[in-house]
Amino acid sequence: MASKIIIAIDGYSSCGKSTLAKELAGSLGYKYIDSGAMYRAITLYFLRQNVDVNNPVEILNALTNLRLSFEYNENTGKSEIHLNDENVERYIRDMIVAEKVSEVATVKEVRGFAVAQQKRMGKKRGIVMDGRDIGTVVFPDAELKIFMTADLAIRVKRRFEELCEAGQAATIEDVQHNLAMRDYIDSNREESPLRQAEDAVVLDNTNIGREEQLKLVMEWVKERVSSKQ
Repeated sequence: MASKIIIAIDGYSSCGKSTLAKELAGSLGYKYIDSGAMYRAITLYFLRQNVDVNNPVEILNALTNLRLSFEYNENTGKSEIHLNDENVERYIRDMIVAEKVSEVATVKEVRGFAVAQQKRMGKKRGIVMDGRDIGTVVFPDAELKIFMTADLAIRVKRRFEELCEAGQAATIEDVQHNLAMRDYIDSNREESPLRQAEDAVVLDNTNIGREEQLKLVMEWVKERVSSKQ
């Protein structure tokens, strides 16, 4: 049996990280972990509980009462995130969560909470995880690190179409502002900022389709797996 590796995918918002990660995990028979969904679920909980992100005591109390897990949904055929046993997959995609998630993700205690869980999930390897600091902080020893990027206009179009398909009201201007804001916060935060790992492979998918992208990355995976034999 071929050795299993850890695949870390980082990059900007709406580059298609989750789409690639899911397709890759499915093709390889690996487990897919959506770290972004974890931060979104934490943000949703903070919003519901009116947690002050500038109050360490409130934050720690909230995290103590917060449980995250990924459960397979037979109806959708996807692994979906549960917050305290509630499936919150549909709620974490709302714009109100998108507007706050980068701010919540900058909090040291929040990142420590999430990273500890992510590290536990990867102990057996054979996983694909996407996010902002997977290859730099969570799994610096990952055999394959990918840094994804795409032109902002393309990312705005993708995110807008995603929101429309989900029946959520938003304008192109709203989406562009949100993505630009998240890019800035993610790249400039003190805790685990978004940056390209030195040994990461850059994947710019501005002008390539999903099939071509998956085929390219599968070749990278084969190279890394072969080197472990």
